[in-house]
Amino acid sequence: MRLGTERPEIVGATDWFAEDKLPADLTGKVVLVHFWAVSCHICHETMPDLIKYRDQYKEHGLQLIGVHQPRYEADSDLNKIQEDVTKYGIDHPLAVDNEQKVAEAYQNEYVPAFYLFGKDGKLFFRTAGDKGFEKLQPKIEQALGLA
Repeated sequence: MRLGTERPEIVGATDWFAEDKLPADLTGKVVLVHFWAVSCHICHETMPDLIKYRDQYKEHGLQLIGVHQPRYEADSDLNKIQEDVTKYGIDHPLAVDNEQKVAEAYQNEYVPAFYLFGKDGKLFFRTAGDKGFEKLQPKIEQALGLA
């Protein structure tokens, strides 16, 4: 997915956690779409900081949407996903993408991966992995007009 691309709708999820917290209209919001998997060690390492960013920037208009993208068949176990939801305090909308339809729409192959969309609904920044995660916070601040 290229910078400047319109944010794809999140359709095709096989299950949802906290779907009721997904705003009907994301117009004018900075949206961070986060792909992760229960079997991903780096995903677990970065999750506490990601949750911190979610809470820190929520009042400034950041909307975090998680997408659980399984890497292996065992990752599609909803009980394992629920364990991580509880462990990390994931109370933002979380799509379970067991059929890889959301990942396909975002052209995503990696976990963790982060797609940051500006208030105009266009891709502002994308990155993956732990090294990419280190670059995320300044980009969030920039997209929110805080930098």
